[in-house]
Amino acid sequence: MSRLGPVLTLAAGAALAAGLGVASITATPVANRTPAASGTTDTGAPTPAPEQSTEKGTEQSTPRATPSPSRTAKGPVKADYAGRVDRNGGLIAISVRGDKAIGYFCDGRTEAWFKGDAAEGKIGLEGFGGAAAGAGLGGGKATGWLKVGGKRWTFTAPAVRKPSGLYRATAQVRGAKIRAGWIVLKRPQGGFTQVGAAFEGEEQIDVPQLNGDRPTDPVRAGETTLHPKDVDGFIEEMR
Repeated sequence: MSRLGPVLTLAAGAALAAGLGVASITATPVANRTPAASGTTDTGAPTPAPEQSTEKGTEQSTPRATPSPSRTAKGPVKADYAGRVDRNGGLIAISVRGDKAIGYFCDGRTEAWFKGDAAEGKIGLEGFGGAAAGAGLGGGKATGWLKVGGKRWTFTAPAVRKPSGLYRATAQVRGAKIRAGWIVLKRPQGGFTQVGAAFEGEEQIDVPQLNGDRPTDPVRAGETTLHPKDVDGFIEEMR
């Protein structure tokens, strides 16, 4: 995979750096696309595919069930969302745990980590360098806006189940910290779309591709083995 040069790199603020490893807007590699099992290609935002059933010789379409986040009257207490950003083509992933939320955006040119609060069915997220996002949660999706690098987009991110979602890995090698982040999104026609970024210190390196079916399997970044964690394995580091 080719690497793109930095478009905009910002040093992390002290408060966010402790939680994110880096809280920045940085150049990222172009999105990885794991080939679909059927051999088809990714054609855009994933939408639930109907499942076909036959009853008395008549073919009927049965909609696939949407993941149901754990909820209270004031909103979800545990939920994961992931989808494409409108007019951008990048991916955004948001995870809610109680009254806290984290997010990650990557579009093949820039990335941004966010953290913030969730209350009354809404989330507010902040990142470094003025990056921010907000969304309403309901109807099995997060619908909102995103601002990174002075640009603003909207998004609709459906609720997802593992293996789709947000992943992160860190390692210490020769005094330098290696960190990587990924969004994995299962495609209805089979296979996965994923996008991410990896850094050794402040230098961008090739991001390894995760096993779509088993994203927490170890991967190699250069000569280093990384052990990706799903959001429940690292969310406390970001609070």
